[in-house]
Amino acid sequence: MCGIAGVLSFRKEPISTLSIKKMIDSIKHRGPDAEGIYVEDFFGVGHRRLSILDLTNAAHQPMISKDKNYVLSYNGEIYNFQELRLELESLGYVFRSNSDTEVVLNSYIEWKEECLNKFNGMFAFSVWNKKEKRLFLARDRYGIKPLYYYNDNKKFIFASEQKAILTQKINRDIDLETVCEYFTFQNIFTNKTMFKNIKILEPGHYLYVDLNKFETNITQYWDFYFYDEKSDRSEEDYLEELDFLFKRAVKRQLISDVEIGSYLSGGIDSGSITSIASIEYPYLKTFTCGFDLSSASGLELYFDEREKAEYMSYLFKTEHYEMVLKSDDMERILPKLSFYLEEPRVGQSYPNYYISQLASKFVKVVLSGTGGDELFGGYPWRYFKVSKDLNSFEKYIDKYYLYWQRLIPNRIIKEVFSPIYDDIKHVSTKEIFKNVFKNINFEMNTSENFINNSLYFEAKTFLHGLLIVEDKLSMANSLETRVPFLDNDLVDFAQKLPVKYKINNLSSNMKLNENEPGNKREKYYKKTNDGKLILRKMANKYIPNSISNGNKQGFSAPDSTWFKGESINYVKKIIYNNSSKIYNFMDEKIVRNLVNEHLTGEKNRRLLIWSLLSFEEMLKIFF
Repeated sequence: MCGIAGVLSFRKEPISTLSIKKMIDSIKHRGPDAEGIYVEDFFGVGHRRLSILDLTNAAHQPMISKDKNYVLSYNGEIYNFQELRLELESLGYVFRSNSDTEVVLNSYIEWKEECLNKFNGMFAFSVWNKKEKRLFLARDRYGIKPLYYYNDNKKFIFASEQKAILTQKINRDIDLETVCEYFTFQNIFTNKTMFKNIKILEPGHYLYVDLNKFETNITQYWDFYFYDEKSDRSEEDYLEELDFLFKRAVKRQLISDVEIGSYLSGGIDSGSITSIASIEYPYLKTFTCGFDLSSASGLELYFDEREKAEYMSYLFKTEHYEMVLKSDDMERILPKLSFYLEEPRVGQSYPNYYISQLASKFVKVVLSGTGGDELFGGYPWRYFKVSKDLNSFEKYIDKYYLYWQRLIPNRIIKEVFSPIYDDIKHVSTKEIFKNVFKNINFEMNTSENFINNSLYFEAKTFLHGLLIVEDKLSMANSLETRVPFLDNDLVDFAQKLPVKYKINNLSSNMKLNENEPGNKREKYYKKTNDGKLILRKMANKYIPNSISNGNKQGFSAPDSTWFKGESINYVKKIIYNNSSKIYNFMDEKIVRNLVNEHLTGEKNRRLLIWSLLSFEEMLKIFF
């Protein structure tokens, strides 16, 4: 796991080694073990290494091909690299290292962009072709590893993180359209960032920059496709295949020349992963993050899952570590968090930083359960709301779009953003939402099709946001996170798995407010125990039944209570300060009124408050 960064001058101006060093120094946290720089006239690329496979200098990067024509800078892990190595050796390639890096390099030389379809893993990498003067960039199918780029037709800059690009002489302007997008969805669905002209290479895409033609071309090589397989296979048959694929996925991701640990919450996903990993890896180290619930109420009383995690650690005989977060831990870490995260994304992410910080004290690699919910229907209340009484694509979009307006609804966008409204009035967040489905051929005739399209949407947007957060905050602590649920074969299986094996009650009228789970969700689970049905059945083999069939609970702190309790002064210090930078973009009076609704208990606006605090810190640091 590493950090990459580079510059290509369209004007064919010399690139300095110092310029590249500044870039990789800014992302040293991604790779504290080694650094490397390659500069050739008008092209330069750098690399920061976190040594995981082949710890010797033979795996040093940037890696140059035997014929000196190709230069690779790579971030990621290819879990099937040993099989690909055998295939390449049969074609005459000779290897000088035991790393997956050399396999990536030779795979590109042999198969060019077709190599991407052979890789089972997570990656973001660049390859410079000296003879053809062409730069190739690629990102993995799901977006586990980030890759950003900037193009002003004078120079093309790319890096694992935006802060590396910001070391170069570029205009550091905020993208107002993205501000509007984020404060609608609490996420960014497009390829934009908060920095104008810095974009993210989308998952499942590759990019060529041709210096001779002064062209930049982006191509999509893979996309999600959820559908109900037309088959007479039994549930037992699907269950058997799932069990085989899941175990193989976990085992594949245990390849390492350094110690591996695992996150262990009180849930199905991390519990099942830990169970299998602990068999292959005796005395596995596990990590749990809990919360001080002394002031919590309602469903927040269930947010601390340490007891369940400790029980599973006892069963799996792991070496277990845990930490407890209090309200002031959020206040303390927010500036540092915003620096590493670079821009706000989904959810209240500071617990992710703390748990990765804890794990990094003991291991360099950790397994995570991210992806299980999005692939197997872990949020059934989201799908039911839009799967009933619909018969057209437009009606589906209308309903689902309203559901995903998580922060500021359209009806008050003009008032909230009055200081910048003239610059964003042309923005249609509904069109942004609708464009996520541009590759989908809608068949709007069954609840199953509606739900499959909703699963597609969440994998493209919500999961992608989670993966960006996970990467940035784990790498901030020089920790590699692996996600076994995003094994290629397991994802292919999950996409074709009939909806009825994921969700039970397709005709449910259950409607839940994502912003405030409340007691309704608790009653819902006690009554139906829905979502991830086949995964729950498989998990029964590995974890206690009380956990595999327990309530769904995300990794979340009791911020709703804290914001109007222990952290109220911190919230007021920023939101009630007319000098806060957020008010260069938002109307102070309206924002205060929205926040007051939370502080008085009238509404739950925990997501909005978190987003405002995060946005303010980002503005202080980067603008």
